[in-house]
Amino acid sequence: MGRKKSVLAEDWWDFTTLDEKILEDAAKLTEKDLLQLSRPGFEVVFHETLESFYLAEALEYITSWKQATSSNPVGICGPIGPTEQLPLVAKLVNSLDISLKDAHFWGMDEWYIDGKEAPESHPLSFARADRELLFNLIKPELRMPEENIHFPKWGELDKFTASFDEIKCAVIQGGQGDVKHWAFNDPFKREGKYLDNPPSAEEYRKLSTRLVDLHPITLAQNARTSGGGYIVGVPSKAITVGPVETWKSEKVSIWQAGTHDNAFGMRLTPFMISKGIIDTSVPMSLLADHPTVVFNYYRPGIGSVTVEMH
Repeated sequence: MGRKKSVLAEDWWDFTTLDEKILEDAAKLTEKDLLQLSRPGFEVVFHETLESFYLAEALEYITSWKQATSSNPVGICGPIGPTEQLPLVAKLVNSLDISLKDAHFWGMDEWYIDGKEAPESHPLSFARADRELLFNLIKPELRMPEENIHFPKWGELDKFTASFDEIKCAVIQGGQGDVKHWAFNDPFKREGKYLDNPPSAEEYRKLSTRLVDLHPITLAQNARTSGGGYIVGVPSKAITVGPVETWKSEKVSIWQAGTHDNAFGMRLTPFMISKGIIDTSVPMSLLADHPTVVFNYYRPGIGSVTVEMH
């Protein structure tokens, strides 16, 4: 007998196809329980204020970039979501007079429109957001060279992947989507050889930067957070950094302020990672096998999984 169908999108795999016991156990976790999920290789950290949360996130850029030398280039792979840390990074670079000439940055994903990556003129362009919220705010004399900024471009994906072998990625940083992804590593469609079961962890781990179809929940989330709910304006495909590049990075750093995924989602993925429950219908669960993963939470944003009628 095959696994149950998703209650979110029947033609897709996602967390609603998991065994009910896993979902129930995750939903019961308290704040204290979340902290106790820490284990060697996986750490849960609480931040009491949004100021300390986003400052700590910004400092990951600074500590990564300060390692860089001409003989040892170092970079960070960063997200569009959350983005509140990005202007803080620019302010720290400027205030501390940090030269970024040997530092690198990878944008972790980009929309795919009309046969290529979205142009920076597009209002939803991730590269545009990185430039406007971070790079354009840095003093010209401190900015990293343009060739040190790596955005995923259609037709140059092999070059993008190879750069993770040429340059040390100290941190791959991001949030968590409603569908439990990092970057745009979404679950697969329920079709072909994956009709009855999602891909194995071994198959999924072999995926590098690539073109992906986005789960309907991902489209809805991006419409909510970036487009005022105008879901027809959100592209259905994207280019994303994959597990291959993620496992070439020294550390995976996930930041949850309670504004992207919900109270249940913020419990499910650390529970699966801590317990070593790996299932590609929950892509974040693959991080159970990464040697260094940190989940950062704005503690007041964790909430609870309770019924509350409005």
